[in-house]
Amino acid sequence: MKSVDIDNPADLPGTFLTESDRFRFRCHPGVSCFNQCCRNLNLYLYPYDIIRLKKTLGISTDRIIETHTDIILREGSHFPHVLLKMADNDERTCPFLTDAGCGVYPDRPQTCRAFPVEQGLQFDANDKPPRLLHYFRPPDFCRGGEADAEWTVGTWEADQNAVFYNQMTVEWAGVLRLFSQDPWGAEGVDGKKGRMAFMAAYNMDGFRDFVLNSSFLKRYTVHPKLRLKLKTDDVALLRLGFAWIRFFVFGIRSGEIGLK
Repeated sequence: MKSVDIDNPADLPGTFLTESDRFRFRCHPGVSCFNQCCRNLNLYLYPYDIIRLKKTLGISTDRIIETHTDIILREGSHFPHVLLKMADNDERTCPFLTDAGCGVYPDRPQTCRAFPVEQGLQFDANDKPPRLLHYFRPPDFCRGGEADAEWTVGTWEADQNAVFYNQMTVEWAGVLRLFSQDPWGAEGVDGKKGRMAFMAAYNMDGFRDFVLNSSFLKRYTVHPKLRLKLKTDDVALLRLGFAWIRFFVFGIRSGEIGLK
C-alpha cells in the first residue's frame, strides 16, 4: 500500500476508482491465466496478515516470520517491511499455491484479497485519518476483466471479506508513517528498541509473552477492557502493540496505554 500526495491521487498507475465507479472481474479455474498471478511476487505482508496466516497454518507468529518472510528496509523508511518469501523453484511461486488455487484462501493476505484492485493511502497535513484510495490494475495477462460480473469498490470489498483487513491496514499505515523520520539514533533499527517495536507489530506470540510475563503491566497502564482481552484476542493485542509503538518509540500518548 502506497502513500499518495493529497493533491494528486491519480498519480498512481491503474484506473482510479471512486465509490460509484464500476469494474468487471471474476477469477476462477476456467480462465486461461488461473494461478499465473501467484508467481514471482513482491508481496508485502501487514501485521493483520500474520495473525490470519497463524490461524490457518496453525504455527506460531515467530515461526511464520522465520520460514515464510523476507525482511527488508526500504529507502526512506526506518521500519522493516515484511515480504512473503516465494518458493524455491524456477517460477518462484507463492508458497501457498496449489493446483486447485490458493491453499490459504480464507485467510489470504490483504493484497491478494484486494486483487485486482490496488490501494493507496491519502494523508493530509492535519493528521486526520488517511483516506483509502482504490485503483483497478490487473496485470496484462489477466483475463478476469473479461467476465460479466460487475463491481463497485464497496461490493468487491464485501464479496472478498476485505473490509476489516482494510481497516487494520489503515491503522498500521498510520503507525508506519511515523517512521519516515529515524527514531533509533546510534543503535539503529537492529538495536533493542527496534527489535521490540518489530515484535509488537508482527510477532503477537512474542509480544503476548512480553506483555503478560514481564513487568509490562506494572510499568504501563492499559485500558481495563483491553487488558481483559490480551490473553486470547490477537487483534486486541495487535492494537495494543500499535499504541505501544507510538508511545514507546515516539512518546505519543493514547487512551489505550500510558505510564504508571
